[in-house]
Parts: sequence; structure tokens; C-alpha cells
Amino acid sequence: MAYELSNYSVKITLPAAADLSAKQYYFVKVNTSGQAALCAAATDRPIGVLQNTPTAGQAAEVLVVGGTKIVASASIDEGSLIGTASTGKADAKTPGTDTTEYGVGQVILAAGADGEVLTAVINCASPARAA
Repeated sequence: MAYELSNYSVKITLPAAADLSAKQYYFVKVNTSGQAALCAAATDRPIGVLQNTPTAGQAAEVLVVGGTKIVASASIDEGSLIGTASTGKADAKTPGTDTTEYGVGQVILAAGADGEVLTAVINCASPARAA
């Protein structure tokens, strides 16, 4: 079962760009209006993982650095490098292959299928491409 890590996390609050009430534990990005928006492409640069369930205009609590739950896009093993899928879910990234995508975390408790919640340590403060 996935779990949260409470020590030493960095969180920010941004207005939600849309209804994100069904997107808790998904990757979000900052849009051009400075709002939290769901990541919609595998090449998006996430700002973090949504921690609450805001509707449009409400405060979105975003974990930028630390341990968190994340919804998986597929089966992902412990130790895997992850970033966002086109759905905002966690997606495994392969260095040297996914060179246009950002690797922003490492899985510490795996997910067995799409939609399952995994646990990962992430750092979206200074993302790097999976080069």
C-alpha cells in the first residue's frame, strides 16, 4: 500500500486552472497564468504532485520536493525513474531513450497496473531530461 513521507518536503500553493478534484496524486505543471494545470503531454515539465482535490480557482497544494503518493500509468517497479505521462499519471522514463521527457523522481513502492497508487521520492524543483 502506498504511503506519504512527511519529513522534509517542499510544498507550494497555486490556484487551480481547472477542476482538479479527481486528480489528487497526479503531476501538475504551472501554466502561463501561474496556475496549477494537469500535465497533458509526456514532454511537460512538472512542478510537482497535486496533494489535494481543488476545483477551478481553488488553492492547489503541490508537493515539489519530497516523498509522495502518485497514480501510476502502468506497472512500475521500485527503483524506476519516473516523470509524467500524457495523462498526468506517473510514467517510467528510460535515460537515453526518453530524451525529450523529464525524469523527476524514483519509485520506492511499486504499482502493479494503471491507476494504482505508488510511492516515490520526487524533485521537481530542478528537473532534468532523461538524457
